Amino acid sequence: MTVADDTIEIARRPGGEVDVAGPLDDLAVALLKRAGFLTEPTLRGLWVRLPFDMGRSWENERGRWAAEMLGAARYPVVLDDSLRPTSAHSPRTRAPALRAAPPRHR
Repeated sequence: MTVADDTIEIARRPGGEVDVAGPLDDLAVALLKRAGFLTEPTLRGLWVRLPFDMGRSWENERGRWAAEMLGAARYPVVLDDSLRPTSAHSPRTRAPALRAAPPRHR
């Protein structure tokens, strides 16, 4: 998959770690930290990743949460397929929309 230069990508890498690539400003970093991501300074900039060995389901939930928050803040985000829910009974699956009650007859 090709990702545009202005897109933030949240992905599980071949080593199993979940990290973030793309342009990150202060707000994006703050949202990622809120979702549980850590920041590590490197020679090339900032490495933003989830803690290691927290469990695949925890990592999936945090990755999806971060993508939702970034998307709500209007950042273009790509979420790796390995971080998406695999069953209909995922704890973060949205409930169907409620309908208004039918009017009562008098």
